[in-house]
Amino acid sequence: MERRSFLRGAVIGTSAAAFGGTLMRGAAYAAPAQPGAGPYGALGAANANGIQLPAGFTSRIIARSGQTVAGTSYTWHNAPDGGACFADGTGWIYVSNSEISSTGGASAVKFNSSGTVTSAYRILSNTNRNCAGGKTPWNTWLSCEEVDTGYVYETDPWGVNASVRRAAMGRFNHEAAAADPVRRVIYLTEDKSDGCFYRFVPSAWGNLSSGTLQVLVAGTATSGSFSWQNVPDVDGSPTATRYQVSAAKKFNGGEGCHYANDTVWFTTKGDNRLWQLNLANSTYELAYDDSLVSGGGAPLTGVDNVTGSSSGDLFVAEDGGNMEICIITPDDVVAPFLRITGQSSSEICGPAFSPDGSRLYFSSQRGTSGSSSGGITYEVTGPFRA
Repeated sequence: MERRSFLRGAVIGTSAAAFGGTLMRGAAYAAPAQPGAGPYGALGAANANGIQLPAGFTSRIIARSGQTVAGTSYTWHNAPDGGACFADGTGWIYVSNSEISSTGGASAVKFNSSGTVTSAYRILSNTNRNCAGGKTPWNTWLSCEEVDTGYVYETDPWGVNASVRRAAMGRFNHEAAAADPVRRVIYLTEDKSDGCFYRFVPSAWGNLSSGTLQVLVAGTATSGSFSWQNVPDVDGSPTATRYQVSAAKKFNGGEGCHYANDTVWFTTKGDNRLWQLNLANSTYELAYDDSLVSGGGAPLTGVDNVTGSSSGDLFVAEDGGNMEICIITPDDVVAPFLRITGQSSSEICGPAFSPDGSRLYFSSQRGTSGSSSGGITYEVTGPFRA
């Protein structure tokens, strides 16, 4: 990946970069990230919330499924999943999906400038297994249905405007979405063992009502060049979208997706990989693969949702593994950042930073009960590097 070279180059170039996209030299591909000492040090003992954190970090519980969010009259949804943060004046909003069949949808919790919860409310209702999604540059939340005939719904984090189904973005087993404002496209993952990786090209940027759905076309290797080809029938009937283009590259269980600086990263849970697309030169490679960790003992397994910080660090949540959020630094070092104890039947979902980068939000989807009604949404505060 050689993100270090990119970041060094950005310092002396015309602008600084939050994330390094690989600048390839010919067909040279860097080795995937390897374990090492994380920038925040070792994890301490579990705190009162059952979370192990590095020194200087603290946690609090924001909401519990089936219970009223403190300071509001709103009951938090079951099975909290993908999420994102939005600036709201001097405060911010955290949105969270509900991965419940038939009644899923999404909710939001609003904070003032000091981090106090001021309100919570529903922003999407009566949709099906809303798993992950993505934030748009025009401050809407794309909530994705993880079912074979799933849609993408564009929602308003403030809960003022009605949600809209975006059928042009394809009907398939949606997982995550990531917006690319440079190419003016939305990348989409598909959670199937033979799923594809897509991009949606809107007819007009900022309006997702119409456009072209395309699928990534590449060889079977773990690195190489790629291109895009139009999906003939975005409705996926009678032929599923992933089978309509014979040259489409298949990925084993697409999950989280994140874009920054001419690079898009996405995870595949079936093979515990983090993929990197280098958009400036249309090449792809592995950013992380647990089977390629030197000496075994991979710190990151069960890869799922992924987000990034302003420092260039990626934060990858585990579904399985040992309930960790792991960090992958621009130096290609992977290490645990936090661990939730006593919740082995759950998964970590929805990592997202507050607009100022000082707080990290995420959920344990099933909590200590192992049930969708046992979800817990957390906030971690501390000296995140900028």
